[in-house]
Amino acid sequence: MKLPPYAELLGATLEWENGLPVLAMPFSHAVLGRPGFVQGGAITGLIEVAAIAALRHQLAGEGGGRIKPINVTVDFMRGGRERVTRAAGTVTRLGTRIANVEAIAWQDDRTKPIAAARMNYLIVRG
Repeated sequence: MKLPPYAELLGATLEWENGLPVLAMPFSHAVLGRPGFVQGGAITGLIEVAAIAALRHQLAGEGGGRIKPINVTVDFMRGGRERVTRAAGTVTRLGTRIANVEAIAWQDDRTKPIAAARMNYLIVRG
């Protein structure tokens, strides 16, 4: 699966967990916010790339399609510290023209996300 160019800018790599895509972003000065914490925009970007990966993975099983973001809502729950941040998306609804995706980012414990997002995408099938 080819990731969007922004994933490379973040230094994110693709991992697979139970057949589903998970993005891993190492901590670096490129994603440094306030001292000792990951910048919120980098976390948001990682979550968005994870959502796109989840949606593309699901669309691949249905003949593919192009996607365009409609809106994104991000909730920050705790600061991201100086360690690897992972993110994964879940397609909650896949219609013929609209998809709803939820995604979370976490560090040490997936049950304690540092941020969560809800996104809607326009799908152009074909």
